[in-house]
Amino acid sequence: MADAADDFKYVELCKGINGLDKVVLREVRGSSAEVYLYGAHVTSWKNDHGDELLFVSSKAIFKPPKAIRGGIPICFPQFGSHGTLEQHGFARNRFWNIDTSPPPFPTNTTNRAFVDLILKPSDEDSKIWPHSYEFRLRVTLGPGGDLMLTSRIRNTGLDGKPFSFTFAYHTYFSVSDISEVRVEGLETLDYLDNLKARERFTEQGDSITFESEMDKVYVSTPTKIAILDHEKKRTFVLRKDGLPDAVVWNPWDKKAKSIPDLGDDDYKHMLCVEAACIEKSITLKPGEEWKGRQELSTVPSSYCSGQLDPSKVLEAYGSLTGRGPSSAKDFCP
Repeated sequence: MADAADDFKYVELCKGINGLDKVVLREVRGSSAEVYLYGAHVTSWKNDHGDELLFVSSKAIFKPPKAIRGGIPICFPQFGSHGTLEQHGFARNRFWNIDTSPPPFPTNTTNRAFVDLILKPSDEDSKIWPHSYEFRLRVTLGPGGDLMLTSRIRNTGLDGKPFSFTFAYHTYFSVSDISEVRVEGLETLDYLDNLKARERFTEQGDSITFESEMDKVYVSTPTKIAILDHEKKRTFVLRKDGLPDAVVWNPWDKKAKSIPDLGDDDYKHMLCVEAACIEKSITLKPGEEWKGRQELSTVPSSYCSGQLDPSKVLEAYGSLTGRGPSSAKDFCP
């Protein structure tokens, strides 16, 4: 008798908003993710209860050439606005193809919900960024509901010339109330403040909380960052490789009103914490490849300072008591 999981549809190509192609990833326990081929843009990530974990603007425009506001835009070949390239580069508003013959990614046999996408330069792109490259992206939904994005960028030029770029996974997390959220893992680190002409400062707080607009690039950051949502008793854990920096951004009320595709009150329910490589650009010689990976997961938690990895606390609590706590309130004072 065949296993019911064998008939389960882990990957489905279908139509999304305005007829744009998207790939839906599903896991048997109920988690899901959606990836638009336009921008290789993850627009949804839901847990096994059907809760949406990513924020997408109430005014998001799913119509090329406008980039989609929210989810996980891919910032390449630049983050920010520099030179003649558009804001955050062009990868997020180009049509990607499904990669039918990707080079071997490290594979986990338990991961069946994934899609491989590829972007190559068009003639028009070559006029504004004259370099030959292949950008391969794998989006994976793990059996436990974790969301993984792995980027591989290769210099395919035959002219012997290197090229440089900056990069970010511009992740918008869905939060209950921005004033009830804190970020841990970036304490005592240096950051560049984009609201003060990229002046360099050192983080002084024991965690990051939000009372006004914030736009900071933290440098030389750890591989793991936690976003604690007090009201939802939920912690996002962001793990990253090959991405030394982290952007923390919220536009707050005044800036939100100036962004056409962002609702006036949307800032209250979103927070961008972005795995990135910005301070020092990446340079690839012909034939060289760069790899950058981000993994997102959630664990139950409460508003406990210093609790960077609540899952470890949950495991320790369970082994001591012989049972798992129903929530992190069981071990938080």
